[in-house]
Amino acid sequence: MVGPKYQRPTAATPSSYKEPPPPGWKEAQPNDAVLRGKWWELYNDPELNALEEQISITNQNVLMAEAQYREAKDAVRIARSALFPTVTASPSIINTQTPSQVTGTVASGAKAAPHGFYSLPIDLSYTADIWGSIRRTIAASANAAQVSAADLENARLTYQADLASDYFQLHGLDGDAELLTRAVKSYDEFLVLTKNRYAGGIASMGDVAQAQTQLETTRAQLVDVGVQRAQFEHAVAILTGKPPSGFSISPVTLKTPPPPIPVGVPTALLERRPDIAATERQVAAANEQIGIAKAAFYPTLTLSASAGFESADFLKWFTWPSRFWSVGPQLAETLFDAGKRHAQVSQAEAAYDVTVANYRQTVLTAFQQVEDNLAALRILADEADVTDRAVKAAEESLTISTDQYKGGIVAYLQVITAQTAALTEERAAIDLLTRRMTASVLLVEALGGGWDASKLPTVSDVIAANK
Repeated sequence: MVGPKYQRPTAATPSSYKEPPPPGWKEAQPNDAVLRGKWWELYNDPELNALEEQISITNQNVLMAEAQYREAKDAVRIARSALFPTVTASPSIINTQTPSQVTGTVASGAKAAPHGFYSLPIDLSYTADIWGSIRRTIAASANAAQVSAADLENARLTYQADLASDYFQLHGLDGDAELLTRAVKSYDEFLVLTKNRYAGGIASMGDVAQAQTQLETTRAQLVDVGVQRAQFEHAVAILTGKPPSGFSISPVTLKTPPPPIPVGVPTALLERRPDIAATERQVAAANEQIGIAKAAFYPTLTLSASAGFESADFLKWFTWPSRFWSVGPQLAETLFDAGKRHAQVSQAEAAYDVTVANYRQTVLTAFQQVEDNLAALRILADEADVTDRAVKAAEESLTISTDQYKGGIVAYLQVITAQTAALTEERAAIDLLTRRMTASVLLVEALGGGWDASKLPTVSDVIAANK
């Protein structure tokens, strides 16, 4: 086999991640437990588990990727057929009548009788794979099938992560809705209070107007949350392959922070991401194309044979004297092509360099995504602690302002300010928990979910499956 032997390209791989795991997490070592299989079960949410199971069954994008994988495997079968001879048969029955002018029967007035010709040739053609061009074509097709298999797993992981992210954002909005509902109830009570104080001559009409404004503004925010929640619910429905009209998710508020996720070491990431596996297999396929281009410099040997029966008499068509046969090799070599083959080799080598650069960039992007989400989880955990303290301080400030207002010490504007601050901090706390859950999902996706390279079919597996 002419052409280069494939070697997996090197890629920059750090010995450890820059970002330390969030507080309470341990950095997993190669032999420690890593994400496997159904990673979403880390969140201990039965409804999420049930939804995730639908991705591989009814998500149309995943089903499309699965069909493309089957298509790629059939391409291997097509390429492999070139290793074997091609046998064709082309039987024919031809009736002809020669013109009288040709047969010389015009003068006598006789008509030339029609006659038939019966033929049944069977042709065999076989191109010997002397320089490995056919074998490299098969290998390239098998590599392409592996790319398609990795793309399928990457699509499955992507939509599983999208579903989990949408699911947690939806329930984050449920938390907002619950908070705003409580706030509306509280502000409604404050409105009654200010009206009573106004009726008693203690408060002004301005206090009533401020209380009314605060109440209606919060009601508007509650209504707006419903719009966003509906959109996330519709997105989850589509991800599970269902029409939104018959799909719903019960309101649930997020309570617990994201679970610890085994991060592993950077060197393991190259074997755990399906997109990295796909780009590496693209490099292997491009390497085979270089060999195919170089094989064009060498002559091709074709073995041809033909045999069958030919006769002008139908009754004698399949008799032994009607047999014929021929056999012989043919050697073909291009003597001049104005540099075409050299350009094709150069083009294949450039295409190979493209795939190598793409592979290395994919690896770098993978490390960036892990680092980004490790940083997000660590920083958001610290921010959540600060926000919790701010919530407590805002609630205490609201309690003091309320008591002072009831005692006639401060104006209602101070109560409004304290209410707004408390609501803002409480919504920030809910938003932070939602962002932490979403970041944990993105970290799982960046780590490759529960996939690893051992699940990718080998070249031998792809070829064997199509014999």
